[in-house]
Amino acid sequence: MESLSPNIFVSDMKATVAFYELLGFKTTMSVPEEGDNLVWVMMANGSVTMMFQTYESLADELPEISRQNGGSLLLYINLKDIRGFYEKIKDKVTVLKGLETTFYGATEFSIKDNNGYVLTFAEHEEQ
Repeated sequence: MESLSPNIFVSDMKATVAFYELLGFKTTMSVPEEGDNLVWVMMANGSVTMMFQTYESLADELPEISRQNGGSLLLYINLKDIRGFYEKIKDKVTVLKGLETTFYGATEFSIKDNNGYVLTFAEHEEQ
């Protein structure tokens, strides 16, 4: 195995792209390549890649895909300069848990994205 890139199903692609751009992600690929009716988007920030897809685009192929808002997962994202990133976005997003140091030595905070998913950002700082 070499990498993991979650493919997250969303109801509002335009709002999702705008939210993740706020976090510093850039669109690297999309279907279609241009226009407002996107059904799939790949976005990246550093070495973190995430994909977003509309439910409708796979409704016939994979009818098993269904969920409630937010799903039953938490996306854990490591980054550098967590304090600077937190200060940059904290007033623009829904913060669920502010900056804190965990028992395992990471500095973390958690937010909720526009689709109800929980994102926890972490930095394992040198002591």
